[in-house]
Amino acid sequence: MALATVKYENAILYLCKQQGGMLSGKKKLAKLLYFVDFDRYEFKESTKSLTGDTYKHLPLGPVPDHYMEIVARLKKRGALKHDVTEGSNGYAPTEVFSAKQEPDLRLFDKDDLYILQRVSKLYGGLNGTQLEKLSHAEAPYLATEPYEPIDYQLAFYRESEFSDAVS
Repeated sequence: MALATVKYENAILYLCKQQGGMLSGKKKLAKLLYFVDFDRYEFKESTKSLTGDTYKHLPLGPVPDHYMEIVARLKKRGALKHDVTEGSNGYAPTEVFSAKQEPDLRLFDKDDLYILQRVSKLYGGLNGTQLEKLSHAEAPYLATEPYEPIDYQLAFYRESEFSDAVS
């Protein structure tokens, strides 16, 4: 599956903007992208992801193969700031992603925008650990062996609002 790089970049910018311009946590970013892609794949049985990335079954949940490459591209262009904040009170350092430019919403069709808005609304207020637990309970993760690619077709076995009805 080819990476839709420009859409991918703008999806990351969009997710950051929806979090007040800043998204805290590498794990949170990975999980939000997972929900965007697997929801988009399942929505109206489109069978297409928004980013075109491949996800692997890793111990902390589904992780897109190329998201940090996309972050690096955005950072190099000055569109995204990527910092690491020091941990305190026994917490590990946190990676923080801050959008420095507005996402180009013209790149997304109405279904893409619906999914981006839906994921931001449903999951944006959760932290990485909460998102990890949710993703661990989903069929795509459960049905895939550790460190193996997750088949997008497994999106149809999740318990989402799209499972029974096609809009």
